[in-house]
Parts: sequence; structure tokens; C-alpha cells
Amino acid sequence: MTDTYTRLVSKGLGKDVAQRLGLPQPAVLRRYEPGQALVNGPVLVQGSTAGADELAATLLSWNLDVRRHAVPREKLGAIILVLDALAAPEDLEKPVLAVAFSLRDLGPSARFVTLSRPAGETGNPAGAAARQGVDGLVRSLAKELRAGATANGILLADGVTTTSPSALAALRFFLSGRSAFVDGQFLTVSTGEGTLPGDAEKPLAGKVAAVTGAARGIGAAIARTLHRDGATLILVDIPAAGDHLASVANEVHGTALQLDISREDAGKRILEHAVQRHGRLDIMVHNAGITRDKLLANMDHARWNSVLNINIAAQLRINEALLASEHFSTSPRIVSVASTSGIAGNRGQTNYAASKGGVMGMVRASAPLLAARGGSINAVAPGFIETDMTARIPFAVREVGRRLNALQQGGLPTDVAEAIAFLASDAAGGINGDILRVCGQNLVGA
Repeated sequence: MTDTYTRLVSKGLGKDVAQRLGLPQPAVLRRYEPGQALVNGPVLVQGSTAGADELAATLLSWNLDVRRHAVPREKLGAIILVLDALAAPEDLEKPVLAVAFSLRDLGPSARFVTLSRPAGETGNPAGAAARQGVDGLVRSLAKELRAGATANGILLADGVTTTSPSALAALRFFLSGRSAFVDGQFLTVSTGEGTLPGDAEKPLAGKVAAVTGAARGIGAAIARTLHRDGATLILVDIPAAGDHLASVANEVHGTALQLDISREDAGKRILEHAVQRHGRLDIMVHNAGITRDKLLANMDHARWNSVLNINIAAQLRINEALLASEHFSTSPRIVSVASTSGIAGNRGQTNYAASKGGVMGMVRASAPLLAARGGSINAVAPGFIETDMTARIPFAVREVGRRLNALQQGGLPTDVAEAIAFLASDAAGGINGDILRVCGQNLVGA
């Protein structure tokens, strides 16, 4: 499904008419393509700490054009603001206002990224205030930027440096076109684990990944993206979707497993399939999910139970089987698809929102279990994504859903897939128990 309005107002007469009438003018986002430059233009690294100096030196080794001081009216590809040593709110003034003058120099689809520390990891009220202030700063700035530019943040747990592997991996993700529809969000790097990929074009080379709900839509996009990044794939969906599943499996040179994941033995079946063909499983992507929308006053047992069973109970059973197996034990990665409905709620979706809120709770509680075997579990929470399902939404409601975010447009299935591919990589090994929203920064509730 395409957003005709965005195409019409992105250039020429349509752009002029939208400007005159004061209509939304969504930018055409710069999405990732193999071989694409990480950023378009110089990168300004602002900050006076040792962490800022070390980060700037590392970015130079990436062959980026790094600036430590702004050059007036020079178009920038990105601004990186290092705030890793905040002790009090007044510490924000100098570095923040120093970069404020450069915001007008950000080019189309440019990036603004902060590196700071979680507020909850200090018992000092002044330090916590300063750290939490970065949250409000980034989320507000994300709503001010234009032309497809985004603002996001990386939170470094105490003891994690600006050049820790997963800090650099998160920075690379936020700078790249892979994060085109991620805006106003934070990733927490909780440990120094993780490794930068030796091959940036194939970060999942040698990995075996299973993806549920892979026959169409977001699931098919996940399969294509993981394949592009080098993974060997096992694609899972219900028997009724067998033809579509086989088509996607053939496209990505993977194998198809027709399976209802609500079965008690679904986890065992997925493992058996993986071990028989590949000897192990490295990555589990829980994408399968359903909606059975009704106002709670009209909700029945069948609608409630089917959504909770498939969207969360099945994931819990599959994870239990995986964690009990020796064939899912070498830096294993689990990535689940949640939803912004589970964060902000949505009218008529109490069952769906409960199930997706449950996914996020499961991810946070399961993080220590994965860490114990050198692995990780995270979730991606999509907002309005252009799929066959959203195409069936009435026109007026669909337009509101598209425009009610900082980027003023819907995301694409590939946007969700890019975030999942990143979190499934060993480069993201220091990120565990986190929820990353892929929503263009919803303007209400998220």
C-alpha cells in the first residue's frame, strides 16, 4: 500500500499547494539501501568529555567527515551530542545551546543523536534530574525537526562507554537509513557486550533465524531483510497461508514450516525443524499476531482468548522450549513484535493492547534468562504501518493515523524489519530487555 498524498506533496505543484494551504508536508524518508553512505554530509560531535573525544576519534576511523566545532551554514548529515557526565540540570545549558545554532544546518533526513546515562542509575537527585531532562529534550526536538530528520538517544548504563560495541552499533543504526521511521526514541546499552559486525552488509551471516507470521506483510518484510543481512531462514505460518509462505520461503532461499503457533508443542516443532536442517537455532523472531477488535463492553470469550493465546501465550510457550534446549544456547537472540497500542492503548483493542503490553512485560522479565547464556531479548513496537490490514481502515481514520506522528506519515513494513534485524545482530548484544518504538514518534500517548 502506498501513501499517495506524501508523493503528491513532496515536490512540484503539489508541494506549492500544500505550502499555501498549510497542509502537512511529509518528507520522503531516506531508507537504507546496500552500499548507501551512513550519513549525507559532515557529522558534528559536540561535547567536552573524554567520551566525546573517544567517540569522535572512532567516527573518524569509519571514514566519516567529523567536526568538533560547527562551521556556520555548512549542511550537516548529523549532530551527535555527548552528555555522558551530567551531574546537575545546569550542566545541560552549555552543550545544548551550543548545538542549537547548528540545527538549521541539518540536511534532509539528517540525524540528531544524544549519548547520555539512565536517570534511574544514580541516587543523586540533581544528577537524575539532568539525565531525565535529556529524555524531554530529545522527544521535544524530534517534534521540531523537519525534512525527514530525526532525533533519538542512546542511554549508556554506568560503566558503559561511548565506544562500547553496542553503543557504537546503536549509533550506527540511528545514523543510518535503517532507522528512517524511528524518531524520539531511546535505546539502553546495559552492558559492554556486543561486537561490531565484520561485514556491515551481512551482519547476520552464518545465523539461523526463525520468523513466525512470515507469509505476508511485516513478517515477509522481516524475512527479506534478515535474508539480505545474511541469515538462513525458517519461516513459520499457519497451514491456510501455505502458498504465500512457500512463495516467501523460495524468494529468500529459506524453508517453510506450516504450523499453528498456538499448539502446545510449537516450540518443540520449530526446534526440531531447525536442528534437522541446520543443527541449531540462533534467532527467534515472534511476529505472528492477530486482532479481534471489539469494545470491552461487547467483548466475548472467543475474541479475548484467541488474541491473548496467539499474541503472548504462544510466545511464552515457545520461549520456554527454546531456553530448555541446548540447540538455542550460543548467543541466542529473541525479538518480539509488540505495538504502540500496548503502550498508549487504542479504542476497541483492549484484548490486543493487553496482549502487546504482555509482550513487553515478558521481554523485560526474560532479559536475565537470556543474559545468563550470553544472549538477549528485545521488542519492537510499531505504530501506524502501511499494510493490507491498515489499508482496510476507513479513509478518514487511516489519514489521521498516518499524519498523527512527528514524520506525518505511515511507516513501511521494512522499517519494522530493519529494527528487528539490528536487535537480532550480535552487534546489539549489549541491548537487552528493551522496547524500541518504530512509530515516527506518535504525537499522542507515545
